[in-house]
Parts: sequence; structure tokens; C-alpha cells
Amino acid sequence: MAGHSGKKAIVAALLANAGIAVAKFVAFLVTGAASMLAESIHSVADSSNQGLLLLGQSRARRRPSPEHPFGYARERYFWAFVVAIVLFTLGGAFSMFEGYEKLKHPEELGSIWWAVGVLVFAIVLESFSLRTAIRESAEAKGSQSWWSFVRTAKTPELPVVLLEDIGALFGLIFALGGLSLAELTGDSRFDALGSIVIGVLLAVIGILLAVEMKGLLIGESASRPDMDAIREALGTSPHVRRVLDLKSQHLGPEELLVAAKVELDAELSFADVAGAIDDAEQRIRERIPSAVHLYVEPGLAKGAGSAVHAGGSTEPASGPSRPSPSA
Repeated sequence: MAGHSGKKAIVAALLANAGIAVAKFVAFLVTGAASMLAESIHSVADSSNQGLLLLGQSRARRRPSPEHPFGYARERYFWAFVVAIVLFTLGGAFSMFEGYEKLKHPEELGSIWWAVGVLVFAIVLESFSLRTAIRESAEAKGSQSWWSFVRTAKTPELPVVLLEDIGALFGLIFALGGLSLAELTGDSRFDALGSIVIGVLLAVIGILLAVEMKGLLIGESASRPDMDAIREALGTSPHVRRVLDLKSQHLGPEELLVAAKVELDAELSFADVAGAIDDAEQRIRERIPSAVHLYVEPGLAKGAGSAVHAGGSTEPASGPSRPSPSA
């Protein structure tokens, strides 16, 4: 997924939400509808969230420093985590609180046609924003399902914008439904229930994003296909007999740290060992360009016919080891 920063989707969502937020707030002032206030705050939160995602991308491009020798790529994960918190608190918790207050103390709604017009307008804009997010995510998603893409993506911006747009679109539909029922029945509590449903939806999305971003902040391994490609690259190096240990961690969406311990041919001189390690690293970089930090060291197997693989487990080595020419 390297290179899929989702900047186009972020900007499209930012422009749509900023305009929608103003229109929703005007409609709230006219109608006094709780669901419209909830939707106004929702759009303000979404707009600020897209600003935070752009800030994260900007700060992640800073050069490494002595205090941060591996760079600042994880800034993108941090700010995406902040987005999840904002979505949960400013979006979800506020909407539920506002709905609860209006449920306890119902107020007569003003003319709802302003609100209906704004909501229909917002649905159109959010649909275009969601369409852009889907297009931007399609290439990165590949053949996996959308749920799998959200759960496994190493680029945080695309899943965040995608879920935000989906939440915004459903929130608008719930707000429109609550206002319509309130107008048809004359009971403004339906509008308050619409605000509560919107809040629950945003809280669920915020929790989901927080869980996913927490995993990236802590540090996740490269995907299984990438790990297999790294093993294959090491296996094709002429002096590598077997892979004893292999670990990886994403420092950022396009920056991968790889550490490997390999068994080399026994008769190699010190200079040959250095050359073999350089060759192995070059082969990994050719297969996985995002492997920008590579540490390959020679070692000896702990037992005959066994190798220590990623995670520290001891398993039979994959395939027979190549015999030393001196054997």
C-alpha cells in the first residue's frame, strides 16, 4: 500500500465538510433541531479531523534527527489516533448528550424545510466525497474485502476518511429520518432520538479507528505477502543457507524496519561475509522498496534441521539447507 497517502480524498472530504458544517449550523439556528446541531458538530469534527490528517502527513516528512534516528513517519499514526478520539468525543459523545437533553426537555421545532434542504444538499456532497474516498482506496485495497482493508491497512488516512464519510452519510440519513418523523407526528422527541443514533454511530466508528490506530502506533509487522517476499529474497542469495530469525515493523506506511539473522556458508572469509550480507540486503530492497532500514547479521542454527523464525518460535527450516561446498 506504499504511496497511497489519500491526500486527494482528504482534501475532498475537508472541502465538503467545511461547506456542509456552515449550512447545517444555519439550519439549526432556524429550526432549533437537536439532530441538526449534532450534525453541525459532526461536520465541524470531520473538518478538523481532515486538517489533523494533513498535519500528520506534513510532520511525517521531517528528516531524521539524533533524537528520532528513524524519522517521524509514525506522526501519521499518532494524528490518525487523535482523529479517532475527536470523532468519539466531539462527534459521538456530544451528539448523544444533546439528544438526551432534548429527549428530557422536548422543544417545539421551527420550520424544518430549511433543515431538510440542507440535509439533502449535504447528502449529495457527502456522496461525492465518499465516491472519491472509494476511488482512492480501491487500488490500495486490491482483492481484499473492504472490512479486511480497514483492519489491515498500513496507510491510516484512507480507512479514516472512508469510515468518516460512511458515518457522515448514514448520520445525515438518520437526521433526515428523525426530522421527518418529528414533523409527521408532531413529536420532537423523534428528532432527539435521531441525534442519539448519530452519536452512537460516531462513537462506534471512533472506537474502531482508535483500536486500529493503536496497533499501528505500537508497531505492526509487515504483511504476510511482504514477509514471504523477504524470505524468498534471502533464500535466493547465493551464500545464505537458511533464515534463522526474521522480524519486521512498520515505522510508517512507506517505511519498514527489517531485522534478519541468517546462516551463511561456513567457508566464507570475513570479507565474503560482508559481501554476502550486502547482497542479501540488496535483494530485499529490490523486492520490498519500503524496507528502508535493514539489519542482516550472520548466525548459527540452534539445532540440526531447525531454525528460529519470526516471533521466536523454533520450527523446521523451510526447505533443505544448501550443503557447504567444503562438505
